[in-house]
Amino acid sequence: MLGGGYPARMNEHDTRDGTMTGVDPGRLDDQQLMKELETIHRTRHDTLLYGSNDALRAHNERMAQLEGEWLRRNPRRPVAAGRTREGARGRGCGESATPGA
Repeated sequence: MLGGGYPARMNEHDTRDGTMTGVDPGRLDDQQLMKELETIHRTRHDTLLYGSNDALRAHNERMAQLEGEWLRRNPRRPVAAGRTREGARGRGCGESATPGA
């Protein structure tokens, strides 16, 4: 194991056009995938506001890869009624879309 709990083979980053794209999401275990998703979502706002066009493009691509893998693994994930179009229409102004929020 190397730092961050990743096995050595997980630290092998893929590259595309000379740009580091990260570990193929399909090679991450569920815990590693969630950690990657949490990190990319946490950095999203700053990348959008202050990142170069290349950084934003890379961020978009990586986020799509990670989210696509998570959705592939969790096709029957629970969906909160308030997070649907119908639920949003039924929600009053200022109400939270997430239960307990």
